[in-house]
Amino acid sequence: MSDAPTVRTTGDEPERPHRRSRTRRIVVIVALSLVGVFVAGVVGILVWSQVGVMDAEAGPLDAVRTDERIVMSETDGSLVLEPATGPSDVGLVFVPGAKVQAEAYAAILADVVADDGVTVVITRPWLNLAFFDPRPLSSFTGLVPGVDTWLVGGHSLGGVRACQLASDADGLVLFASYCASDLSASTLPVLSLSGSEDGLTTPQKVDDNRHLLPTATTFVEIAGASHASFGDYGPQAGDGTPAISPADVRVEVTAAVSDLVSTLPR
Repeated sequence: MSDAPTVRTTGDEPERPHRRSRTRRIVVIVALSLVGVFVAGVVGILVWSQVGVMDAEAGPLDAVRTDERIVMSETDGSLVLEPATGPSDVGLVFVPGAKVQAEAYAAILADVVADDGVTVVITRPWLNLAFFDPRPLSSFTGLVPGVDTWLVGGHSLGGVRACQLASDADGLVLFASYCASDLSASTLPVLSLSGSEDGLTTPQKVDDNRHLLPTATTFVEIAGASHASFGDYGPQAGDGTPAISPADVRVEVTAAVSDLVSTLPR
């Protein structure tokens, strides 16, 4: 009886079906896990962006609504304040701070509208966070087509976003904020308003980042003002304690913005 033939295997032996199936299962499990992590992250951001939104205080907002010098309206999702006396030559697109309602800035900008004839467009950032809003400046200036000269500004995180939009504007206004992008080579007129008692955008942070702004930037530190002094939405966690009244802050803010507006070509 002859010996059975010897079966030899080599490294080129095809992969067995059960091994391929196991590999596919592992790939599917890893892919589904990554998708789950991504979805959970998106949901987390969506939930976080809607929790703890700081609403405008009723008193200051009602005062603007009843101010006969100002016409306040909602236009394509943005809050628009216009002087009742007629069309403006200058406009200001203003970006709110993180999770702060647009109406919270109506009162602090009201006298800029009424006294200086500036039209103000206060945006409503996507997800209440300026960094998630990719819309260009023209999305907001286009809401008031009769205005040719435009400032862009913002409070806190909104100011950081305003810096990114500044190349398309005629001037920049920062409320308790600073730039993360380098504008030092720009000839743009810039006003930086800050507060001595700000616990978030501290005077030190403003000073540390001033090199990113043009050398001709006007820096105004309002004595006694906190971070939340630049809006009307109540106290904010981590902030300092203001030692100046909201009315006095508005007077100083209006004066400083008026000075900037007076330098703009019309």
